[in-house]
Order: sequence, then structure tokens, then C-alpha cells
Amino acid sequence: MSDASAEEVADPEDAAPEPEPTPEKHGVPVTDSLGQEVLHPTREQYRDLVETLRGEGYLVCIDLTAVDYLAHPHRETAPGVDPERFELVVSFLSHEHRARTRLRVQVPVDDATVASIVDLHPGADALEREVFDMFGIVFEGHPDLTRILMPEDWDGHPLRKDYGVGAIPVQFKGAGKEERT
Repeated sequence: MSDASAEEVADPEDAAPEPEPTPEKHGVPVTDSLGQEVLHPTREQYRDLVETLRGEGYLVCIDLTAVDYLAHPHRETAPGVDPERFELVVSFLSHEHRARTRLRVQVPVDDATVASIVDLHPGADALEREVFDMFGIVFEGHPDLTRILMPEDWDGHPLRKDYGVGAIPVQFKGAGKEERT
């Protein structure tokens, strides 16, 4: 048997398996985290997806925060999702369906902007302001995107991993005084 004919008669079981398609919901990749549905929209899909979820009964925005993955640029994400430095993490609750769902949105450092959802979930107001204050992610369309924790004249965003750690001297009441007996 020649080499050419040996290649033609290759065992089909030896062929590389076709990758399984990534599960999707509402046109975005979906994964599972300890039984909780996790959707991975792009920044462009984020607001429309929140609106769709609201229409499905996800009426409560439980939490909205961000993560700085500066030290983990090549972390694993959902199949087909390219990791960025920042990730916006938003959790919703549906009392009607007794279900929670989480959104994980990748946000690049060179264009750290995401659409605001305050008009859909008014409770997200302070949460978006906190993410803006601590990470520098700008929420386009937010009615009052100002600092909420740090003074207005503060430079930088303290929860960014490249933010310099400073030292503030602490004085304790009675420090340096002679102890009375």
C-alpha cells in the first residue's frame, strides 16, 4: 500500500473532533457559574440586553461592579469572548422566575466607556457612580456621573491595579502621652 492510499484510509475516529458550538441566549455567549446563568454581551449589546432581560421579568439590578484584570490579561472567558483589562459585572434578579442572571462585559482600558442603565434600573445610579469613581469607567448617558466616594479633586481611580498605594499617617488618641498609673 502506498503512502497516498494510507492517508485516504485514515480511521475517522482519529480525526479531531469538531468543537461544540458555544451556547447562546439573546445572541450572546452564555456560560454557567455554579448554577447561575452568565451572559457575555459586548459593550454594544449590553444596554439592549438589559432592556430585553427587563422585559422578561428581571426587574431588580442586584449589583453592578467592575474588576481590573491588569495582572491576568490572558484569563479564560466565554468561548469567542476576548478578555479586556476591565470587566463590568452586573447581576439581575427575577422574582417572577425565581432566577438570577449575571452579565460580564469586557471593557478596554483605552476606551473605558459603557452605556448607562440608570433609566432602566434607577437603583444602578450610585453603583455606576462608584464604578466610575473607583475604576474610571465612564457610563454614557448617566444623569450625574460625578465622584461618590472620593473628593471631586482626587486624581486617579483607587481600585485600578496600577494605582499607587499611598500612606496616610494614623494618629491614635493618646499616642505619645505618658501612661497614668
